[in-house]
Amino acid sequence: MADFDLIIRGGTVVDGTGAAPRRADIAIRDGRIAAIGDVGASADQHIDAGGLIVTPGFVDVHTHYDGQATWENRLDPSSGHGVTSVVMGNCGVGFAPCRPDERGMLVDLMEGVEDVPEVVMTEGLPWNWQTFPDYLDALQGRQFDVDVAAQLPHSALRVFVMGERALTDQPPSADDLARMRSLTAEAVRAGALGVTSSRNLLHRTKAGDLAPSLHSDEAELAALADGLKDAGSGVFQLIPAPMGDAREEFALMKRLAQRSGRPLSYTLIQMPTGDESAWRVSLDELTQAAAEGLQIRAQVAPRPVGMLYGLELSFHPFALHPSYRQIAHLPLAKRVARMRDPEFRARLLAEQPQDSNPVYLKTVKAFAYAYAWTDRAEYEPHPSGRLDRLAKAAGLSIEEFAYDLLLRDEGRALFYLPGANYRDGNLAAVRQMIGHPQTVVGLGDGGAHYGMICDASFPTYFLTRWARDAEANERIDLASAVAALTSEPARLAGLNDRGHLAVGMKADLNLIDFERLALQLPDVVYDLPAGGRRMRQRAEGYAATIVSGVVTYRDGKPTGALPGRLVRGARVVQADARIA
Repeated sequence: MADFDLIIRGGTVVDGTGAAPRRADIAIRDGRIAAIGDVGASADQHIDAGGLIVTPGFVDVHTHYDGQATWENRLDPSSGHGVTSVVMGNCGVGFAPCRPDERGMLVDLMEGVEDVPEVVMTEGLPWNWQTFPDYLDALQGRQFDVDVAAQLPHSALRVFVMGERALTDQPPSADDLARMRSLTAEAVRAGALGVTSSRNLLHRTKAGDLAPSLHSDEAELAALADGLKDAGSGVFQLIPAPMGDAREEFALMKRLAQRSGRPLSYTLIQMPTGDESAWRVSLDELTQAAAEGLQIRAQVAPRPVGMLYGLELSFHPFALHPSYRQIAHLPLAKRVARMRDPEFRARLLAEQPQDSNPVYLKTVKAFAYAYAWTDRAEYEPHPSGRLDRLAKAAGLSIEEFAYDLLLRDEGRALFYLPGANYRDGNLAAVRQMIGHPQTVVGLGDGGAHYGMICDASFPTYFLTRWARDAEANERIDLASAVAALTSEPARLAGLNDRGHLAVGMKADLNLIDFERLALQLPDVVYDLPAGGRRMRQRAEGYAATIVSGVVTYRDGKPTGALPGRLVRGARVVQADARIA
C-alpha cells in the first residue's frame, strides 16, 4: 500500500505565505497536505513538477456563481485560471432567500445588474429552496470543479422580508429590521460566509429600476451588521456609492465594522470621472482604520475595470436602435448579412438608441471611448487608438466609423472599453491600490456579465502583468503576488484551511509554467441553459490544477473530476507552516 495518494516532485514551491520560493516535494493524503520537503516515500500517483512553480489554489472572493452553481458543475471561466475556491453572493444580489412569487423580482434584478439573461435563469434555476439555509442545502448535494462558498445578498433578503415594498423608498418597519437581523444571523449560522450589499446607483433592473438595497438607509445596513454580531461570524461585503463623498462613505463603513465587530470588505476603483482624489482618500482612511484595529479591506482590480462590445455581446453602438432590435434575435450570420445591406445600414445610422434604463443608454454611448482588439487582449491600449479619435481623423461619426469594424471577422470583432482604473491612460493607480497592505485582489465577477465582462481571468493577468512582465520599479515579487491570490483572500473570507501550503492544509494547488503563462482572446460560447451565450477566456501555462488532492485540470483541459463541494462557514485548521 502506498504511503500517499499523490506526490508532486521537484517543483519550485511558492507557498502563499510570502516566503521565498524553494524547491520541495509535496505529498498529499486524504485531500490534505501530508508532507512537504524531500519526500522519498511511495504514492499512488506522481507528478513531475520540474521547471514549474507550485502554488496554493487561488481563492476568488468576488464571484456571482449563485445561479450557475445550481445548474452546472464546472464554474468556468474561474476554474480555468487556477481558482480552486470561489465566494459568491456579492454586491447584494442573488437568489436566496426567495418565495415562489418573488422569483421574478430577483431574476429581473440579476438580469439588469449582472447581465445574466432572463431565459437562462428561467430555464436553469431549479428553485428548490426558499430560505437561505434551504439554498445551502440545495448546493450541499452538488459537485463542482472548485469549492463554493455563499454569502447572503441584501436585495434578496429585503424582498423576502418586505415583498414589493422592497422596491420602493418606503422605509422598513421596526419588525422588518428585526426580521432582517434575525435572518442574517440564521444564514451565517447555517454556513453563509457573510452578508453583502450595494450602494451603487448603477445597479438596476433591466427596466432601469434601482436594486432593492439602494432604497435602504444606514439603519437597515446596521440591522445586517447586528445579524453578523449575533452570529459571531461572517464578513460584511459592500459596494459604497462610487460617486459619493469618499470620506463619508468610508465613515459609514467604519460604523458598520465597529457595530458588527466583524471584518468588512468593500469595492475600491479609480472612477473614470468625478473626484480624482477619491480612491487616494479611501486608501488613507483604510490605513487609519487598520491603525485603529478595524478589520476593513478593500477589494481592488489588477487592471482596468472595463467592458467588451461586439455583435455577439450584450452591447455595441446599435444594440438599442429600434431597427437593430428587430433583428437582434437572428443568428449572427443573418444579422451580419442584414447589416451589410446598404438600405438597412442607412436606416440604422439615422436612428438613435432608445431604452428606459439610463445605464444602458450610457453604456452604448461610451462605445466611442473603446478600442478595437485584433490578435491579442490589450488591456493597456495607447490613447491614440481610441475609436472616437480614429473616427475624427477619418472625418466620420463614431457610428459610421464603427459600423464596418463591427462586421469584421464575420461579426465576431471585439472592442474593449477600459473604464475605471484607466483614467490617465496608465495603471499607476492600480499599482498603488494593489500594493496597499489592506487591499485584496478581487472584483473578477465570475458567473456574471456573460455578455459584457470577462474578468474572471484576473489571477492570470495579475501574475503575468505584475509579477513577471512589469518594469523592475513596479514589479511585485512572485512570493507576494502568489500570497495576494491565495492566503490574503482566504484569510479575508475566513477560509483559513486553504490559501497556503503547509502540512494539514487543504490540498488545493496549481502547477504553473510561469514563463509560458498567457491569456488568450475571449471568445463566445453558447453553453448556458436555453442555449444562452457567455464569454470565456482561456489561459496557457497551467500545467495542472488540484482540488482536495484530485487533479481537475491538465494543461488547461478539464479531467472530468469534480471534487469541489459547498463550504459552510469559516474554516479553521491547525497547520504546520514549516517546509522541511
